[in-house]
Amino acid sequence: MLANAHEPRLLRWLDCVTEGVGRAIAWLVVIMMLVQFAIVVLRYIFGINSIVMQESVMYMHAAVFMLGAGWTLRHDGHVRVDIFYRKMSERGRAWVNLLGTLFLLIPVMSFIAISSFHYVITSWAIMERSGDGGIPAVFLLKTLILGMVALLLLQAVAQLIRQVLIIRGKLSSSAPVHEEMI
Repeated sequence: MLANAHEPRLLRWLDCVTEGVGRAIAWLVVIMMLVQFAIVVLRYIFGINSIVMQESVMYMHAAVFMLGAGWTLRHDGHVRVDIFYRKMSERGRAWVNLLGTLFLLIPVMSFIAISSFHYVITSWAIMERSGDGGIPAVFLLKTLILGMVALLLLQAVAQLIRQVLIIRGKLSSSAPVHEEMI
């Protein structure tokens, strides 16, 4: 989705943040693949095992999914049951997206933030480490939870602005066209 010149500056900025994080995090997929390949080669050809390398793949995997969630939302890539949605008008879809953001996304992200905050802070307080001698930064891994919440809430604000503009007829939806079911 390209930025529309008629979009408010805040909306363009929020989308830019989401795009930047999404593009940066996408490179972790390549790095993760290379590290996983190295793990396999080291283990099965040279008999060398590295817990740090194995945990780094887990950390990267978590980062890709948690920090990439906002980008996925931006590009309408989350799973949805759109039996009725796909046949709705542009304004009808905007209403569904607006209400879904207000009554599902924001409350769920708020719940996750509130319920995980102490969990993350406690991990930082003790500078939690891997019990297996791996990466000494479990607290950073747990911080991804709050990072995901923050990025999804930023994208939620962008979604709210975009949907209101669509409903008011001031912006055209640039939603992807999904395949029709056969």
